[in-house]
Amino acid sequence: MIFAANLKCNHTRSSFELYAQELNQKLNQEDEVFIFPPNVAFLKNNFIFQQGAQNFYPCENGAYTGEIGRIHLEEFNIKSVLIGHSERRSLNEDESFLKAKFDFAKTLDFNIIYCIGESLETKNSKQSLDFLKKQIGNIDLTYEKLIIAYEPIYSIGTRVSADLDDINTVLDFLRQSTQAKLLYGGSVNQNNIKAICALKNCDGVLVGSAALKADEFFNMIQIAKG
Repeated sequence: MIFAANLKCNHTRSSFELYAQELNQKLNQEDEVFIFPPNVAFLKNNFIFQQGAQNFYPCENGAYTGEIGRIHLEEFNIKSVLIGHSERRSLNEDESFLKAKFDFAKTLDFNIIYCIGESLETKNSKQSLDFLKKQIGNIDLTYEKLIIAYEPIYSIGTRVSADLDDINTVLDFLRQSTQAKLLYGGSVNQNNIKAICALKNCDGVLVGSAALKADEFFNMIQIAKG
C-alpha cells in the first residue's frame, strides 16, 4: 500500500525537518511512503520515506526564471515527482507540457505520481470516464515507475470525498488500461481512509491537508493498515 502526502504551500525547511524526523522515527521499512514538501523545504537527510518534488521544469538547468531543474532535484537526491495535479493544471499546465514533464522524468527513471481528475460539471454530465481516458492517453501507461492518482477536482480541499462507488468505478476503469499502481486523492482523512484503501483496485492514497501534521498522517497510515 502506498501512502503519499502532498504538503502543498505549507511548511518551511525548519518545520519540515521536525515533521520528517518525527515521521521517520515512526515508520517501518515496509511502508511505501512519499512526502512532497515545498521545494524550499527540501532536506538532504536520508529517510525511510521518499522525498519528492511537487513541481519541476523539464530541464537540466537554464534560463527558466522561477523554476527548478534536474540539478536542483539531484542535490537533494530527489527521484520522485508529482505531475498533473489540478492545482498545477489550473495554472495553464496543458497536456503538451505535462507530457514533456512526464517524458523528461521518465528518462531520469523517476517515480512519477501522475494526477488526473474531473470537475463536478464533468461528473454531472456523465462524461467522467471519457475525460479521464483523455488525460491518461498522453503518457506511457507501461512505464514501470508510474503511479496514477485519481483526484476528482470537486473533492480537493473541500473536505468532501468522492462517493466510494464512484471511486471504485473510476479505479476499475483505469485498471483496464494500465497495470500502474492506482491511488485515490481528494479529502482523504482518518474517517474514510480505511474504506478507500479496501477498494479492489486501490493501491493507496494521496493525502493533502490531513497530512500536514506528521502524527496525524502516521495515524492515517496505521488506520489504513488495520
